[in-house]
Amino acid sequence: MTKGNLICDGCGQSASPEHLAARFRRLEWATRFRPLHIQTLLLGAVTPANDAEYIYADAEKFSGEASDVLRVAGILQVAGVDGAGKSPEVLHHELQRTGVFVVHVLECPLEPVLEAGDGLAQLLAKRVPATLTRIRRSLKPRRVALVGAPLNSAVDSFTAEALGCEVILDRGSAFKWDGTVESAETLRAALSLAAAATR
Repeated sequence: MTKGNLICDGCGQSASPEHLAARFRRLEWATRFRPLHIQTLLLGAVTPANDAEYIYADAEKFSGEASDVLRVAGILQVAGVDGAGKSPEVLHHELQRTGVFVVHVLECPLEPVLEAGDGLAQLLAKRVPATLTRIRRSLKPRRVALVGAPLNSAVDSFTAEALGCEVILDRGSAFKWDGTVESAETLRAALSLAAAATR
């Protein structure tokens, strides 16, 4: 890191003006559709780089992670369905009403220079304490579900004691988050069981 470089407080990466502008835009999007009371927090490792895959983006059509979130929340039922002609704002409001909220340990996409090697694992390890604090003090969800294999390196840090709420795992690991209907349905079934147990 050269002298004078800023570090983004949302991901720990070097922060160019464009990087910060994109982060503030994502924060604005997510804040607009955050549920008043978060029932289920889906915690991923890294924010998607493509706006169409970021659930709170003002995208014309969702894909990737955003579609998976809508499927897990029960808003989309079939693989490949893009929202049955509903606008992004309608889909956002429907998701908001479910009490599901999505955040990532790294609040920004991974910079290309870090995509190879162990840069991601190191960044995640550095960001975990801030994420725990944010969840416990600010978000205060009823339950947290860890999603995506990259979080397995830090899964032991996300305990009920550290977060102040129930933690949902898939046999001790983060749930698969690979874009398949099977992974979305597995997570949805686990969340349904957890919700039923707390009624």
